[in-house]
Amino acid sequence: MKALTKFVVLAGLFACTINTLPSYAATNALREAINHPNRSAVNKARDVHRHPYETLSFFDVKADSTVVEISPGGGWYTEILAPLLKEKGKYYAAHQPADATSDYAKRTRAAYLEKLASDPVYSAVTVTGFAPDKFYEVAPAGTADVVLTFRNLHNWYEKDKGEASLLTAFKTFHTALKPGGVLGVVEHRLPESKLNTDWTESGYMPQSMVIRVAEQAGFVLDGTSEVNANPKDTADHPKGVWTLPPVLALKEQDKAKYMAIGESDRMTLKFRKKAE
Repeated sequence: MKALTKFVVLAGLFACTINTLPSYAATNALREAINHPNRSAVNKARDVHRHPYETLSFFDVKADSTVVEISPGGGWYTEILAPLLKEKGKYYAAHQPADATSDYAKRTRAAYLEKLASDPVYSAVTVTGFAPDKFYEVAPAGTADVVLTFRNLHNWYEKDKGEASLLTAFKTFHTALKPGGVLGVVEHRLPESKLNTDWTESGYMPQSMVIRVAEQAGFVLDGTSEVNANPKDTADHPKGVWTLPPVLALKEQDKAKYMAIGESDRMTLKFRKKAE
């Protein structure tokens, strides 16, 4: 009887161990991607400010997820997401549209494509197009587990159009997601106490407004995180958010002061598309 009891206990412990393995494997895969040898030293140095492990974990990004990154820029997160999703997942990089006419859009898209062509680790990345002022298919409708946007909303907000200038973008994200899918937003955060100031050219955005627009597009707020918060940032700098690192718009003027503050205070918001 004692032997049978011992066997049942050991079997239960083994089953518990097996059940924890997927979670451990997912954690390990993300850490391996963050420590991938193809990541540039300059980008790795910013992990202390951008917290990629905590941020992507909060947004439920896993190795087998279908992920859309909106406006990936020079590819900071691409260096993590491409190797993470290459074998089991799918990564759509919604960059400047292929039919864009501005020199800036053409130049930045070309530079990003050149980066992707530089190494086989990026061979599974699918590049699509995105612009906030009209609908683009950033991924096939209803296929994405996660849509991500990092520090982009201030570029899309137009003072004369107000919140409406962001709504098209959020509706685009909503279309791409599966029912129950996640929209992850990281953005420079304007203190609510500064809403009555001329903040629209500062690079900071009110968290309350971002939540309001997302809800108008059909999302529900699923959670917030302070992982990218910086209480040292007062959001009232001479050159807006670009006063702070990594840009340091004032160059050597008061550089030590702004380096001591560090990168901006950022909201980290997790929205979810309602399940059908």
